[in-house]
Amino acid sequence: MVKAEGVRKSFGAVEVLKGIDLEVAPREVFCVIGPSGSGKSTFLRCINHLEKINAGRLYVDGQLVGYRQQGNRLHELKDREVAEQRRDIGMVFQRFNLFPHMTALENVMEAPVQVKGETKSVARERAVRLLDRVGLADKAAGYPSQLSGGQQQRVAIARALAMEPKLMLFDEPTSALDPELVGDVLDVMRSLAEDGMTMIVVTHEMGFAREVGDSLVFMDDGVVVESGDPRQVLTRPRHERTKSFLSKVL
Repeated sequence: MVKAEGVRKSFGAVEVLKGIDLEVAPREVFCVIGPSGSGKSTFLRCINHLEKINAGRLYVDGQLVGYRQQGNRLHELKDREVAEQRRDIGMVFQRFNLFPHMTALENVMEAPVQVKGETKSVARERAVRLLDRVGLADKAAGYPSQLSGGQQQRVAIARALAMEPKLMLFDEPTSALDPELVGDVLDVMRSLAEDGMTMIVVTHEMGFAREVGDSLVFMDDGVVVESGDPRQVLTRPRHERTKSFLSKVL
């Protein structure tokens, strides 16, 4: 579902990604851990071309992301074409980014109506179903300011699912939440995994990575240091850098 080949990304003189190679299979829950500044979130944003890569190739479902290849040259796609690709990729951020002037229901309805051209009745029916799925059927008429952080994040997940994506990206979705609100969000993510959604999850929740993840990579300083089965990497890491990181977070 996702294939990265030698992906590099720089901001000015600072190289943040230094040649990332990895593959994510369909239906896989792929967890990414590592210290702040290791390039995890930047890599996630490159997958849907929110950040443009400087070298390498990124594919989603066999399609080159953000570019068209002609011969040996890459040509960046037009904004409209990139937006078309993004329709298949749902993304949930640390901050919920909900529209404050819209109810939970309206937030979930908005993209299918505006981007896909769905009728409001079809979009509303799905939005009601998705809010129920994330445990917020009774909050459909609530505005973001009336919801807790955990509830807002669950609305954000429902909003991403409303576009019926083939891939979901989670960028530390629980890091901005109070500890007692984390569980509800992780439960929704668990249910998505059980339903076979392909997910890439940048997370500090090691318990989630251990229980739900199919694969795990540890990133540091823009490279993949270690990868493998989450249980093995978390309990018997091979690299000293991984051991040092995990000794501080487990």
